[in-house]
Amino acid sequence: MKIKEIWFDANHIWGRDEAGKEYKQSLLWYPKLRAASAEQRSQYTFGFDGIHWRNLDEDISFESFEYEDTEPSAMQRFFLTHKEINVAEFARSMDMNPTLLRNYINGFKKPSKEREQDIMNHIKKLGEDMIQASCYSYRTDFESESMLVAEPS
Repeated sequence: MKIKEIWFDANHIWGRDEAGKEYKQSLLWYPKLRAASAEQRSQYTFGFDGIHWRNLDEDISFESFEYEDTEPSAMQRFFLTHKEINVAEFARSMDMNPTLLRNYINGFKKPSKEREQDIMNHIKKLGEDMIQASCYSYRTDFESESMLVAEPS
C-alpha cells in the first residue's frame, strides 16, 4: 500500500492510497505534526516507504496507516496529552517497570485488559489525590485569610 495524498483535520492525519481507500491516524502519535502550522504540515515529501517532513524531523510510514490501533486507547491518550506526568515515577509508584509503561503508551506493547485497568485505576487515584491536595490548599488559604479579618468590637 502506498499513500498518494494526505490531509489533516484537527485531530488526525488522513491518507488516500492509489486505489482510493482512505485511512486516518491520530495526531497524538505525532506531537511535532500536531503542534505544526498548516504551512509546516504542507512541506512534506513522499518517499519509497513513507512521508517525510524535513523541517519537523518527522516521518510516517505508509504501513502505519494500516495498523490496528490508529487511535490511542484511553490510557495512551491520558499520557500522550499529559506530558507533565513523569511516566517513570508514575510507573514506579505502582511497582511497574517504567520502560514497560512507555512501551504500552507508545503502542510497542499491548497491556492485558487487567493491566490496563490497573493503570487506569492508578490514574484515577492520582486525580483523586490531586483534588484532595487542592481542596486542602484552598481550605488552608481560606482559614489563613479568615484569621486576618478583624473581629468587630
